[in-house]
Amino acid sequence: MAVKGYDVRMETEPYPRLDAVLRDASARIDATDAALLLAHALSRPRAWLYAHGDDAIDAQALASFAALVARRTAGEPVAYLTGTRGFWSFDLAVSPATLIPRPETERLVELALARMPSEISLRVADLGTGSGAIALALARERPRAQVVATDASETALAIAQANARQLGVDNIEFRRGHWCAPLRGERFDLIASNPPYIADDDAHLREGDLRFEPPAALASGRDGLDAIRCIVRDAPTHLVDGGWLLLEHGWQQGGAVRELLRAAGFTAVSSEQDLEARDRVTLGRLA
Repeated sequence: MAVKGYDVRMETEPYPRLDAVLRDASARIDATDAALLLAHALSRPRAWLYAHGDDAIDAQALASFAALVARRTAGEPVAYLTGTRGFWSFDLAVSPATLIPRPETERLVELALARMPSEISLRVADLGTGSGAIALALARERPRAQVVATDASETALAIAQANARQLGVDNIEFRRGHWCAPLRGERFDLIASNPPYIADDDAHLREGDLRFEPPAALASGRDGLDAIRCIVRDAPTHLVDGGWLLLEHGWQQGGAVRELLRAAGFTAVSSEQDLEARDRVTLGRLA
């Protein structure tokens, strides 16, 4: 059977079997991506596919899947094609207006939670929240905390707010503005951020998924540290004594970020590694 943009010739008529369609797509794109996209086209969980491989796929679902495979072949991220991305213990709605949450950022969440005792009420800020990944993870794990999530993008904030409603998280407030500006002179026990940290001229920005993500959420100046400098400069006026600042950054930027924190008066400064044993999060405590 031929579908526009996707030529399928299988043994089952009038419609091909799911396993044959998936096998054909997996020769063109990553097999995991193919399974995610087929599940999305069918509005089924991915695990469902493996128990129903001999089911036939109808023309409408096949056409939808064909379009998704074509767009993925052109490089569009799976997260944008499906509109969702798993993070921490939940799924998030995402769009090209938000950065795609990545597993490395879960390390930032782990380190923040280790500094947020569950038995006391805390005030926490997430700067540049995007889809709300960090803020929502912290708010869900620490229901006694009050979380403020900021972002300069009105569209991103709308997505983050929708995610909060979908997850039933109500101990979170969203504010529009750059980095610390929306914090309004308030002080917090902990500030966390996954800011842009790629250099403006980095060739990786023209490769893979990065080509489709919002540039303002990826790149920040000649050395990639402009946003981090801004946050480190302003964070001390928004932290209580002994408050923590945690920043995700590039794997080669740990030393530079540690120097910035120490120069701003932070103590207990250290860089923590991700699962690939690379510097990923640098943190410090306000003396």
